[in-house]
Amino acid sequence: MTVDPNTKLIQTHIYQEPKQGNVCCGDSYYVKETDDYFLCAVADGLGSGEQARAASVAVTDVAKAHHHLDVDEIISKCNKATRHTRGAAVAILKIDKKHNEFHYTNVGNIRFYLYSPEGKLTYPLPIQGFLSGKIQKFRTQTFPYDSGSKFLIHTDGLELKEIKSVFANSMNVDQLATRLQAAIRSHNDDITYIAGHLPTA
Repeated sequence: MTVDPNTKLIQTHIYQEPKQGNVCCGDSYYVKETDDYFLCAVADGLGSGEQARAASVAVTDVAKAHHHLDVDEIISKCNKATRHTRGAAVAILKIDKKHNEFHYTNVGNIRFYLYSPEGKLTYPLPIQGFLSGKIQKFRTQTFPYDSGSKFLIHTDGLELKEIKSVFANSMNVDQLATRLQAAIRSHNDDITYIAGHLPTA
């Protein structure tokens, strides 16, 4: 378990666990917050173990080097970086603090949810496939957000039911993380999740 001490205003709780029996986790993540934006990149390398890890790290290394770019530019560079790897499912979230909106793009089975203080759940539909260096089109979705909203981004090792109630019964990011931990029933896949709570106005 990792609680990120580097975020300035957006409270986050980060958890990662390898598949049972593995030392190496095939998932990777990168989180960066500045005064203007918050970037979160999550990658799930195909399969598990060291080769999956190599594919996912190729993605997060790009995000780390180019966090200042738009998400469509970042994911395009990530795609090139996954050439000659197994490939990876990827999701990139960028929160624009100045305009109170977030930009999201993904390829593969990584899930993202945004839950407003009024109880509205925003769930951008995932795009099938994975990054492997092949030429493909990407779709960036932009949504407004309310101050005090909570969010969750996770790989498919975490299986959730009744996601709205998980958010509704969590007053803060620590309570949300507690409920997510209780939802982990299987250890047959790598698990990574990042839960966050946006500041109130």
